[in-house]
Amino acid sequence: MIRRNFLKVAGALTLGMSLSTTAMSDTVLRVGSWLPPTHAQNAVVWPTWSKWVEEATEGRVKVQMEYGLGHPKTMFDLVEDGAVDASFSYHGYVPGRFKLTQGIEQPLLGVSAEAASVAHWRVHNKYFAKAQEHDGLEVLTLFTHGPGQIHMADPVTSLADLKSKKVRLGGGVQGELGKRLGVTAVGAPAPKVYEMMQQGVIDGVFIPMGEQKSLRLKEVAKNVVALPGGMYLGSFAMFINPDFMAGLSEKDRVAIRAVSGEKLAAMAGAAWDAADAEGLIAARAEGVNVTEVATDGPMAKEFQGIVEGMDEEWIESVASRKVDAKAALEEMRSIARNYGK
Repeated sequence: MIRRNFLKVAGALTLGMSLSTTAMSDTVLRVGSWLPPTHAQNAVVWPTWSKWVEEATEGRVKVQMEYGLGHPKTMFDLVEDGAVDASFSYHGYVPGRFKLTQGIEQPLLGVSAEAASVAHWRVHNKYFAKAQEHDGLEVLTLFTHGPGQIHMADPVTSLADLKSKKVRLGGGVQGELGKRLGVTAVGAPAPKVYEMMQQGVIDGVFIPMGEQKSLRLKEVAKNVVALPGGMYLGSFAMFINPDFMAGLSEKDRVAIRAVSGEKLAAMAGAAWDAADAEGLIAARAEGVNVTEVATDGPMAKEFQGIVEGMDEEWIESVASRKVDAKAALEEMRSIARNYGK
């Protein structure tokens, strides 16, 4: 009897220690974000990926979100330095470091963010990864937001109306577009746009339709010009600290990579597409004047003339990267335009 009770107690202690060890062995992956929790990236993309990670690692890796970490351009450094384990950011916020990523941003691609994101990821791996623009980070995936459009306080009847207007530009290809359109460029992270428009610091912004809802631009940017296919796409990366990955078992590293890459690119792009559709609905419900320009409309033709030669300028600008940028751009567009067919 005494021996039986001893074995029961010993068994319970062993089980308790085992459970405790298991709980202690769980790894928390801290993801830093700079957009509000309601934005599609935080409300859909990260939670979906988090679920994938936890399932793929059988619960050994759990994701924890941290918000309000500052300017999005600092996310690259925060992850590289280990302040957080993973994050995402817009390449255009770090001019000079990221040039190849502007390939997907070039005007007149005319596809959804999902299609562009898949093309972005595939071409990055085939052509651009060797240039090591993301040195110090492990790239989980690349994706784009949806078509960037014109959001202004005052009506726009011609692209010439934008000349000398104070417009917030986020970097990347937007900078070149701003020069060609003659706007007065104002730099600021996207979450600051509402306040800047409300205070009259800027007259408008180039940004996707989804921000009419997520950043509440429907309250301050009452005039939107939606060009067919948009003005540009915006390039983003989701990335993780290499040391964090090295600290995981090989099994869990493989598991995390399996639910990232192209699968994550497609999901992220689709989420931003859905947000754009919701943004358009919200804008119209709020009484925003949305001008949807026809493919052969005057402003569409005006825009085509304005962006002429941008492909060649970008190809020349990345010559020092020693990659076949022309072939990459052609393949990127082919993949994007044939996606889902």
